[in-house]
Amino acid sequence: MMMEPLAANSSCSNGSLLSISCLSHQVVCQVVGGADLADPVHDNGTGDTSWVTQLESNYGFYIGLGLAVFSSFLIGSSIILKKKGLLRLVEKGGTRAGDGGHGYLKDWLWWAGLLTMGGGEAANFAAYAFAPATIVTPLGALSVLISAILSSYLLGERLNLLGKLGCMLSLVGSTVMVIHAPEEEEVTTLDEMLFKLKEPGFLAYAVVLLAICFLLILYLAPRYGRSNILIYLTICSVIGAFSVSSVKGLGIAIKGFFAGQPVLQHPLTWILVITLVASITTQINYLNKALDIFNTSLVFPIYYVLFTTIVITTSIILFKEWVAMTVVDIIGTVCGFLTIILGVFLLHAFKDMDVNLGNLPQVLQSEQEAPVIRDDKNILIEVDNSSIAPEDKSKALA
Repeated sequence: MMMEPLAANSSCSNGSLLSISCLSHQVVCQVVGGADLADPVHDNGTGDTSWVTQLESNYGFYIGLGLAVFSSFLIGSSIILKKKGLLRLVEKGGTRAGDGGHGYLKDWLWWAGLLTMGGGEAANFAAYAFAPATIVTPLGALSVLISAILSSYLLGERLNLLGKLGCMLSLVGSTVMVIHAPEEEEVTTLDEMLFKLKEPGFLAYAVVLLAICFLLILYLAPRYGRSNILIYLTICSVIGAFSVSSVKGLGIAIKGFFAGQPVLQHPLTWILVITLVASITTQINYLNKALDIFNTSLVFPIYYVLFTTIVITTSIILFKEWVAMTVVDIIGTVCGFLTIILGVFLLHAFKDMDVNLGNLPQVLQSEQEAPVIRDDKNILIEVDNSSIAPEDKSKALA
C-alpha cells in the first residue's frame, strides 16, 4: 500500500489531498484536521488503557509484593482484634465460644477483626494476580510474626527470647526470598492457563496428588487421624495445591474481566470457582479437626511447612516461575524459605518457656544440673536388692 500527496498540494497540512494506492485500487483522501501523533487519546483508542498495562508490566511484581505484605498485616491484626473481643466476653461473664456461646457476635471489636481478616484474604487473593505464588505463599508467615508481636503488647502475652529470635529469622528469610524471587509472570490469560493445565507433567502431578488425598481421606484418616498429626495436615496441604492454583487462575480472570475480555463465557472460570470452593471447604474441615485434637503450637508450624512446600512444588510444575531464575536466585530462595521455617518453629515450639537475656545463664545452668529421673522399674529393683541380706545375695548368686 502506498500513500503520497497529490502534486496540486504536496504538503500534508490541513485541507491537503492524499492518494492511497493498494494493488489495483486508488483512493483520494483530504486532510480535514490535524492531530498530534504523540497524543495518547488518538493512539487507536488504546490510550486509556496503555498506562494500566505499562504500570502492570513495570511494577506488577511490587504491587503483588505490597499486597502480600499488607495482607499479612491485616490477617495478623485480625487475630488480635478477635481475641480481644472474646476476652471482653469472658470479662462480662458471658458463655465462652469454646463452650458453645455466641455472645461475641454482639461485640463490635470481634466484627472488626472478622472484617479485617476478610480484607486481608482479599488482598492475598489479589496478590496472586500480580506476583508469583513462590513469593506470595511464603510471605504468609509474616501474619504469624505480626500476631505474635502485637499480642505481646496488646494482650499481655509473653514473647520470650527464642520467640524474638524466631521473628528476626522470619524477617531475614522473607527479605532473602523477596530479593531472589522470580519477577517474570508466565501466565497472563485464561487460554494460557488452560494450556498449562493440559500439560502432561501437571496432569500426572495432579493425579498423584488426588491419589494421595483419597488414600489419606478414605483409609488413613479414619484409622490414624486422631493419633498422628501429619494425617490431617497433609490432607490440608495437598488440597492447598488446587486452591492456590485456582486463586491464581481467578486472579488472571479478574484482570481480564476489567480489561474487557469475555472471561465469564470461558468455561475455565467456572471450573476454577468450583475447584476453589471444594478445596477450601475440605481444608477448613480437616484443619479444624487438627486444631481440635492437637496442640496449636505444633499444628501451625507443621502446616505452614507442608502447605508452602507443596505450593512451591506446584508453582514449579504448573507456572514454571523458576525457569528464568539463575542458580544463585534458586539457592537464595530455598535458603530464605528454610530460614522462615526455622523462625516459625522457634516462634511456636518454645513460646511457653521463660527464657530471656536476664535469666539465660540460670536456665542453662539448671538444665545442666537437672537430676536424673529414675523410672519405677529401677526403683523397684533397688528396693528389692536392699531388702535382701548380704548372705542371701551370695546364695542367690551361687
